[in-house]
Amino acid sequence: MAIRSKKQPLYDQLVDILIDRIEQEYRPGDLLPSERELSERYGLSRTTVRLALRELEDLGMVLRQHGRGTFVADRSAQVTNLSQSYSFTEQQRALGRVPTTTILEFSEISADDKLAEHMKVRAGDRLFKLKRLRSADSVPMMVEVSYLPVRKFLTLKRPLLDSMPLYEIIENVYHEKIRIAEEEFYASVARPSDAHLLDISENAPVLDLVRTTYNTSNEVIEYTLSVARADQFKYKVIHKRA
Repeated sequence: MAIRSKKQPLYDQLVDILIDRIEQEYRPGDLLPSERELSERYGLSRTTVRLALRELEDLGMVLRQHGRGTFVADRSAQVTNLSQSYSFTEQQRALGRVPTTTILEFSEISADDKLAEHMKVRAGDRLFKLKRLRSADSVPMMVEVSYLPVRKFLTLKRPLLDSMPLYEIIENVYHEKIRIAEEEFYASVARPSDAHLLDISENAPVLDLVRTTYNTSNEVIEYTLSVARADQFKYKVIHKRA
């Protein structure tokens, strides 16, 4: 069945057709026809089909996995409640998923003026920098860059970070009680380096998150900048009337 010529671009017409099929016929996790099959079925070039699938990916309708194909995304499963304390590991386990963390960088740096302001330390103070790729069921979900004051975690080493979640280390190993974590988030698009790590297209929609974690003495013990795949996260905030 070839798509008829309209003023609407051909790939846009295919996007509409596939959205209808996803909503009416497919279930989350179903495999869509291959680029070749879609090209032959609708009489379109592979380039046009690829553009349509990329548009569906940007809309969070599908997940494209290299070497495996294009799958219908589950847009209802990932819900994070911002009114509660946030832990990627705990959240994914609660969803029945297997969370994994890949440490991309662990180093000691000097705080520049911007980091010093955010973390309420002096410029030049020593900080640990921890960059991690967070995945669930082998699907890349989030890139996080965390900063921690060295003076609070003097003996922190890579093997410990490999062995347990960061929040468990903070509270159970270093006995820093978390009082509150403030988090801001806003819509953005994937930069090339993050897109590569998250296995998404450049300029695909993402959520940029900024989290500042305080202990019971109101000291900043963690400052984290994250980039999360918009097709894998939904955020829910509950407003209660006083």
